[in-house]
This record gives sequence, C-alpha cells and structure tokens, in this order.
Amino acid sequence: MRHTSRLAALAGATVTVTVTVTVAALCLPAVAGADELGHGHGGSRAPVYVLTNDPAGNQVVTYVPDDHGTLHEVGRRDTGGLGTTISGAVVDPLASQGGLVAAPSEGLLVAVNGGSDTISVFRASGSFVSTPRVVGSEGSTPVSVAVRGDVLYVLDAGGAGSIQGFFADSLAPIPGSHQSLGLTPNVAPLFLHTPGQIGFTPDGRHLVVTTKASGSAIDVFNVTPWGSVTGAPVVNRSAMPVPFGFTFDRSGRLAVTEAGTSALTTYAVAADGTLSEQGSTATGAKALCWVATDGTFFFGANAGSASVTTYTVGSTGTPAAVASTTTDAGPVDLAASPDGRSLYVETGSSDLVDSFAVQADGSLVATGSVAPELPGHVGLEGIAVGIAD
Repeated sequence: MRHTSRLAALAGATVTVTVTVTVAALCLPAVAGADELGHGHGGSRAPVYVLTNDPAGNQVVTYVPDDHGTLHEVGRRDTGGLGTTISGAVVDPLASQGGLVAAPSEGLLVAVNGGSDTISVFRASGSFVSTPRVVGSEGSTPVSVAVRGDVLYVLDAGGAGSIQGFFADSLAPIPGSHQSLGLTPNVAPLFLHTPGQIGFTPDGRHLVVTTKASGSAIDVFNVTPWGSVTGAPVVNRSAMPVPFGFTFDRSGRLAVTEAGTSALTTYAVAADGTLSEQGSTATGAKALCWVATDGTFFFGANAGSASVTTYTVGSTGTPAAVASTTTDAGPVDLAASPDGRSLYVETGSSDLVDSFAVQADGSLVATGSVAPELPGHVGLEGIAVGIAD
C-alpha cells in the first residue's frame, strides 16, 4: 500500500459517506439466540471493567466472573468526569474503540471523559480500582486512549482531531507529543467523520490512528524512545472505506475493521510508517466496526447484524471467518480475557454486556448478560479486561 497525502486521502470521502450512511442505517435490533450453560465452562476469572460513559457522571463498573462465566458486579468508581454522545451516533455514543484501556503490567486503567474533555487514570489490581487522577486531554472530546509503559496517549475527536501524550506516572504532558490530525471539522454526519481509535504497535515504535470517513486513512506516527512523536503522520489509504477499530496479531500485523464494506483487513507496518495490505475478508455481516483478539482468534462486532464473527489470520495474513455468534442488539466494543477463554461484548442498543465462553474452534457459547448502566441512563461504551487476583 502506497503512502498518500491527506488531500488524496480525502478524495474518496463522498463515496465513503454514501456507503457508510447505508451501513449505519442497517444497525437494526435483533433477538439474541444465545445458548444456556448448565455447567461450569472453566473460563477466565479475570476482572472485567466497563465504562458507562454517562453524561450525568461517568463511572467504571468492575465485574468478576464466576465458574459458569456469569459476571458479578464488585464495585463502581466515579471517573470524575462526564460521558457524551457524538452527534448522529446511535449504538456507539463515542463512535470509537478503546475508550477504556487496561494495562495490567503497569497497574493502570485509563478512561476517557468525552463530555468534560478529560481522561481519568486509575491504579487497578485485580478487582480493586483506585480513585482516579484526572487531567485535561489537551483537546476536546477524547474518545480513545493507548498505554505503553509509562507513556499514554489520548485521541481527541473534536475540531480537526488531535493526539496528546502524557507520562502516566506524573500525568505531565510529553513535550513534542501534541499533533493535529488535520481533519475537516463538523462534517455531517459527525460520528462518521471523527477519528476512531489510537493504539501503539506491539514494538512501541509507532502510534496508529484511524480516521473513519475523513479520508478513509490510517495515520501512523513514529514514536521516539522518550515518548514524543517525530512530527506529522504517514497517511495511508485504507484498502476498504472507513477504517474504524484495530488490533494486532502475534507477528505485529495490524488488523483493521473497515466499516464501509464490513471487511477485516490486515497490514504489515514498515519501519517508516507505511502500510502494506496483506489480506481482506468481508462476510456479508453489517457494520463491522470493532475488533479484539485473544492471541489466537480475532472477534469482530457487527452492530447491524447483532453478531460477532470469529476469524483466524494465517501466515499469509488473510483473515478467514470460522464462526458467527448472535449477540444482543447493537454489539460495539469488546474485549477478550488474557487466557483466551472468555469474550465480553458491549451491546449499545441493549445497554448490556454479553459474556461468552470461547471454544477450541473459535465458536462462542453465551454465559449471561449484565446491565452496567444505572436505571434510566444509557450510553454505555468502553470495556477492558484485567488480570485475576
């Protein structure tokens, strides 16, 4: 895949918007057809953290699964900030992936407060979550965060979009870390034109940002050893329209959901930040926007089909769909347990978190649902899994 300019990246935006508005309109409710288990599945006991994204007072809710995989609430912490909904968003209020990120090796849990332009940094160990430290995001409408070691970055969706780095220990801004994404602000529908996710490559040498319909580009920033970025990003056109959520496979390949065609596409990341397409697969499911991995399988949430698709990625890099599982209506952000035994899926149309046991072939068996929102409140977004006590 060739390196392109921001101007070239914007050339296909009109076509992209037409495609993606159609995709977004297809995010219809569906009836979940999950199986019930009458026995223990030997699943993960790792804590599950859920961000309520409540405009009246954002919270992190902590759950611990039992031997059957059913989640049980063990605590709530106020983030000290407010949630929000980006204009036009329905099932996915922040129109993003990664609004809540756990970094167990650093003992950190980081959340965005999109309605108050702040992020909250918690100390987290198993089911314990501390009171947070809160700091301004240095932009507006933070929607996604990334953590590596003592460095964390926040993606701000407001205006032209921007990134900002902080030292996690002190929460001091990292000099040379603030960069504008140069996006055109206030393009309707807004939720399709805000950036989607920020994340470090596994080697920590790059930061990746997806721009969704704002050019259908994947921006790659080079990161210095001291945590700053070297300047403007390398802007790569995505293989399919509207790159949204992403993760990485064990070899460091980037796996991106491209919502315009509901395709999962993989890329090799070069040292200079350019991307090379490895393979792309579309299953016919609708509104594939979010993806997570347990190290073996990749799980894509299809908001318009009320389902999760399980993929494998072989040595050539081409994704292959191996299973499809019904969820509650409007699946969005999702997270797998570190041991690969459990998957947790937020469902934005239902305001539920569905839990599943991951089978050896990648198929999923439902183990229950919980409702993290307080009565009368909606807007659920952001999920992460820690390490068991």
